Amino acid sequence: MLLLKLAAKSLFNRKASALLTLFTIAISVMLLMSIERVRIDAKSSFSNTISGTDLIVGARTGDIQLLLSSVFRIGHANNGVSWQSYQYIAKQRGVSWSIPLSLGDSHKGLAVLGTNKDYFTYYRFGKKQLLSFANGHEFNHLFDVVLGADVAKSLGYQLGDKVVIAHGMGNTSFHNHDDNPFTVVGILQATGTPVDKTLHIPLAAIDEIHGGHNHQHEKANDHDHDHDQHDAVDLIGTPKQITAFLLGFDSPLYTLQVRRNINQYKDEALLAIMPGVTLRELWEMLSIVEKILLLFSIVVVIISLLGMLTSLLSSLNQRRRELAILRSVGARPWHIFTLISAESLLITGLGCLVGVALFYGLMLFGAGYLQSHAGISLNIALLSAYELMLLAAIMFAGFIVGLIPATRAYFYSLADGMSIKI
Repeated sequence: MLLLKLAAKSLFNRKASALLTLFTIAISVMLLMSIERVRIDAKSSFSNTISGTDLIVGARTGDIQLLLSSVFRIGHANNGVSWQSYQYIAKQRGVSWSIPLSLGDSHKGLAVLGTNKDYFTYYRFGKKQLLSFANGHEFNHLFDVVLGADVAKSLGYQLGDKVVIAHGMGNTSFHNHDDNPFTVVGILQATGTPVDKTLHIPLAAIDEIHGGHNHQHEKANDHDHDHDQHDAVDLIGTPKQITAFLLGFDSPLYTLQVRRNINQYKDEALLAIMPGVTLRELWEMLSIVEKILLLFSIVVVIISLLGMLTSLLSSLNQRRRELAILRSVGARPWHIFTLISAESLLITGLGCLVGVALFYGLMLFGAGYLQSHAGISLNIALLSAYELMLLAAIMFAGFIVGLIPATRAYFYSLADGMSIKI
């Protein structure tokens, strides 16, 4: 404890260089921890976006492209799926439920999804969690809209507000459907997935705002169009095509069989993917990026530790008088060795503490931005066992680096202690 107190006083005496070294280590720790937390939480956010869905079916493109366009709203599907094919496949043996998805419209840069009521019943995220409503209810009329949590929060919408849908995705939408405003009837609870940034409308409304009026007349029963009566409104219609659809099965055995049949479907070039398998493929593709980010973080930590080494070594010659005085009052060479080692450990430890504080500050500051712009839900929790292990590794590396100036100081003090004093 005495040596530790002495090390602290010695560092305070050289506070300018010590603070600079400490700050360098803190920045490197913050970068390493932040990159690792974002990497792990990004993987978790992607994995939690969809669960409980056995197959995603769309036009024949690539597995990853279909997953990104249909679930993550990233990119665009080049082709759609005909309504006839969807109906035929949805009626196959073993299919428990199906959810049609129609994308292509937007509202203030946010995706608009045309679907059916089964979306609110069967769509699952995270660990097979169902969607739930913060306010309101699912759509019951043709021009009802259900908002994701981020849509309502960022645009300040409440139940009863009117929303105008634009044709075209993202900020490049080029035609507003002003003649058909939608009424907000529901706001979903936050999920930490792309659902939060999506506006959900009935599938039939997509056809209606694009000038199609057949859906109200092609029901087997000729329903009245009165929107005040739920049963009188056809919310699905008969669109020409949809972007993709989700399937759930009674048994996993049906999944592989139907998937094979869809991929060999002769009437249309279709592709059926298993979301869990495709997500793993996506992360295998991105693994090289993960490794580069981790390598970059480690290099920054090494540079900061080398900076500490340089600082301690450069100060040794200036401190020979200080060390000689310590020797003259009874300090042994191993005391000097321990003192310099303690200094390096103290700088590294304080650097880690400051780095962790900066890391949490950055997480709190950047969580909202990452959620809204990248769909990554950051878990601002206590340090995990893995993160504590990283800090322990940095502390150990700091101790090893500190052995070099400590060893030199040991021999300096030994030589100065044996030299003749005049």
